[in-house]
Amino acid sequence: MVRINNNGKGRGQVESSDRFSRTLARREVITLSFGAMIGWSWVLLTGEWLARAGSLGTVIAFVIGGTAVVFISLTYAELAAAMPKAGGEHVYTYRALGPTVSFIASWAIVMAYVSVCVFESAALPTALEYLFPDMRIGFLWKIQGADVYASLVAVGVVAAIVMTLINYVGIRFAAFVQTVITTLFFLVGISFFVGAFSFELSGDSIPLFQHGIAGVLGVLVMVPALMVGFDVIPQSAEEINLPPRQIGTLLVISVSLAAAWYILISLAVSSSLSAGQLASAGIATADATASVWRSQLMGNLMILAGVGGILTSWNAFIIGGSRVLFALAESGMIPGLFAAIHPRYRTPHVAILTIGALSCLSPFFGRTVLVWLVDAGSFFIVIAYGLVAWAFLKLRKTEPSMERPFKVKYGRFVGFTALGLSLGLGVLYLPGSPAALLWPYEWAMVLFGVLTGLAFYVNSRRQQRN
Repeated sequence: MVRINNNGKGRGQVESSDRFSRTLARREVITLSFGAMIGWSWVLLTGEWLARAGSLGTVIAFVIGGTAVVFISLTYAELAAAMPKAGGEHVYTYRALGPTVSFIASWAIVMAYVSVCVFESAALPTALEYLFPDMRIGFLWKIQGADVYASLVAVGVVAAIVMTLINYVGIRFAAFVQTVITTLFFLVGISFFVGAFSFELSGDSIPLFQHGIAGVLGVLVMVPALMVGFDVIPQSAEEINLPPRQIGTLLVISVSLAAAWYILISLAVSSSLSAGQLASAGIATADATASVWRSQLMGNLMILAGVGGILTSWNAFIIGGSRVLFALAESGMIPGLFAAIHPRYRTPHVAILTIGALSCLSPFFGRTVLVWLVDAGSFFIVIAYGLVAWAFLKLRKTEPSMERPFKVKYGRFVGFTALGLSLGLGVLYLPGSPAALLWPYEWAMVLFGVLTGLAFYVNSRRQQRN
């Protein structure tokens, strides 16, 4: 259970009692975090990145974005080890900055996590369509150039129900599924890297840069959403059966692995496809794999690896999102029913069912919604990152004697760098930037999330006054 008590300094402090089962070991923590960050995007969107920025431009975007996320992850690592409580950002920001800022950070994380879950339920039919091109049955409508078919909607909805049930029956089973699938798609990715870097390309290579600075920024704005997932570790900290210091260490390791993975996959695809092949590619990573091994079977295997990435990312964000909703409800910031723990499975089942229900909606919007969800989710996540960096700096000042099993060296430098990078990334989404969110589609998603959160917050404050 998570509850808020006064710590004698005028602010609330999150405490915990053992409501969850501590079952996650080291390997499961790594696969949970890495699998969350490496979803379907490395298969589906690599062609989009290379078309936006070129081969070197894409790598530069991921180096900059990955470096930013590594600095941010260091602040999380120290805080997660010091306060291993369910809720992550909610716990740290409440203790350091009070309830209002804590709600903003927590709700931003919820929106980012839900956007990923919703993304995956729409992405899965797209992946399977590559393998089964004749599966389009029952045309429904067209949204922004994307045809929506009843058969594809059914695949997404059924998958959402299955993923919800996996998480409903307990984190131990969800972690087992995560470990198996992450291992399999990791092996497929490694086989592609080996083949790609010994492949002799014929034809014109993909340009090093496309569209100049605007192209690099166009990829950079996606990086926060692509690498969101390491913070699933703090969300499930009460279910990790490891010393607190190891929690911080594993968090930073998982971020470094994910950044390296995205850079390697971008280089591998750019070295395996010519400029003409990229322009005509359906799903660039799968086409590149088929080209490298001269086998469509290998391309199909890459699609299956991407499907595995969909499932691991989806699984992790249901875990993370449901724990944040649990923490918000325990704090009285959203309706208390979200804090309900299943008496048998020890899971926040109402929160899990809610995320599952929302995941059933996105397949009705077709493929076009995918990029919108990535961009809107990125905007929310950088808000949370910046507020956690602020909380990190504030606690270093106000509570210097707090026990920190994983204490970051040069804390002020790391904290201010993480805060500055978060602010810099946030500016990229605003009007006037070459990579600004699209109006009205992406901004509509952001505004809907903000207004929903505002309604919850106003209602909670009203109830507290009464």
